[in-house]
Amino acid sequence: MATPTFFQALKKSFTDVPIDAGKDNAILTTDFLEATESLCSLFDVMGSVAFTPVKNDMLGNKLRERQLAFPADSSTLQSLVINELKTKKHIATEGLLWLTRGLDFTAQALRHNLWYPSEELSVSFRHAYGNTLKPYHSFLIKPIFSAAMSATPYRKDFYAKLDDDPVQGKKEMEKWLDALEERVTILKGFVGSQAAKW
Repeated sequence: MATPTFFQALKKSFTDVPIDAGKDNAILTTDFLEATESLCSLFDVMGSVAFTPVKNDMLGNKLRERQLAFPADSSTLQSLVINELKTKKHIATEGLLWLTRGLDFTAQALRHNLWYPSEELSVSFRHAYGNTLKPYHSFLIKPIFSAAMSATPYRKDFYAKLDDDPVQGKKEMEKWLDALEERVTILKGFVGSQAAKW
């Protein structure tokens, strides 16, 4: 029996996170947070402690706290935000905004790297950082992310860790990345909507 690829071995993949088109593209909170937690293991594959702030931001998200405190109002990410805003609070809502930005950063970096097969990860991650997180980071945070970009592994080493067969590993990444991008696009639209304003 073949060893599963990195993406096949994830506890929860974004490919397993349902989208309810009949309910305005609602995304189940538990499934989404589990897939996000699984994504964080990708930063472990990169092997750099410089990505610890990114990983901690994703794992330390306030969405889980809100969901646990108000489970009946938090079945989907959208309902969690709408119900929190009704209470005149926005801690989890702001958490979803930053989580969406972090996931967009990750998705753009990996997509860019797949599109440019001769490019090192550091170039792809710098490109994605400039498009996603950099406009929102202070001058104190930007150097931390700059260090993280410089500490990415070499492309060949990274893809070798995903799968013994680079072609299969990239195919699995494509499938996973397509699902992540679809959910990020939905969430970017939602967090930018009037329904998610505080």
